Amino acid sequence: MKTCIRDAVMAVVVVSMAVTLAACGQAGGTGVHAGSGPRIGLLLPDAITSRWEAKDRPLLEENIKQLCRDCTVEHANANGDVAAQQRQVDSMITKGVDALVLVAVDAKALSAAVRKAHEAGVPVISYDRLDEGPISGYVSFDGREVGRLQARALLKAMAHRAVGGQIVMINGDPTDPNTLLFEEGALSVLRGKVRIGKMYDTPMWRSDIANMNMSGAIAALGARNIDGVYSANDALASGIISALRANKISPQPPVTGQDADLGAVRRIVGGEQYMTVWKPNDAEASAGAAMAVAAARGENLQRIATGTVRTRSGNVAPAVLLTPLSVTAGTIKDTLVKGGVYTVQQICVPRLRTACHRAGLTG
Repeated sequence: MKTCIRDAVMAVVVVSMAVTLAACGQAGGTGVHAGSGPRIGLLLPDAITSRWEAKDRPLLEENIKQLCRDCTVEHANANGDVAAQQRQVDSMITKGVDALVLVAVDAKALSAAVRKAHEAGVPVISYDRLDEGPISGYVSFDGREVGRLQARALLKAMAHRAVGGQIVMINGDPTDPNTLLFEEGALSVLRGKVRIGKMYDTPMWRSDIANMNMSGAIAALGARNIDGVYSANDALASGIISALRANKISPQPPVTGQDADLGAVRRIVGGEQYMTVWKPNDAEASAGAAMAVAAARGENLQRIATGTVRTRSGNVAPAVLLTPLSVTAGTIKDTLVKGGVYTVQQICVPRLRTACHRAGLTG
């Protein structure tokens, strides 16, 4: 039945793909773990956020290989281009993949592509970001809890300024459905406690835009009138902190983050960034790989799921929602180091030796 459905849709897709069959390869497409078994497509949104290529991709590929020795993984990165990712979905359908793991550049814009894959008999596993359309499964972390963790940490760091103080809120990409979840979670904690002097969205999670917006907030509010900065992730935090440095703000207000990037962990040890949110990539990749392999084999995903999720378009799909963790200087050793994410040697570069000793990062 799957083959019949796919063949019917292929007639339409092939015409539209006549001039774009190479798009997947042009945007960083590769095939790994070649085998005679199921073929799984992996479509990532960009290379700006380091986790996609540095963490998620190798972990997903490794976990898929462990679960399915004869599986093939076809990979492509859209480099932030919605049209490129739409072509990549078409290319994966044309190639005849048995399942698709998708991190959408823009969930709404990709909804038609998700529907096209569904109609072709290709199950779509929505990874980290909740896609719109008829997805077959979803794997991510509790986005609202991420925001709550960030907001609670920010209030703690602000100490006596946590009531009535003024913050700048720099959110992520408005086309990323997770951005709204992070913001909702954060606001549920911050409302009624602090004043939000300025709030910005950040297209494509770009640190240079966060830097520009933070500079604008400093100019508008005054350097002495910012008691804290909510930053949705570590890439944005790097741009924010650069703006604070450039404006010679001292003492620096606490800044939040997310993703546990190595640079952010070093900033936390050095006192420039207060916290980050660690979302264990291995747990997410393990669940994502399990769903992808099961979907490619035509198996029921309910045995993997821990619950369900409803997309904005009304579809209900089996889901795995994982728990994020807050990380500050005092908890790096018991979280990221014990979790095998980084070694003390990786974190404690020479300039941070004294700070590492204070944080208990020795040996």
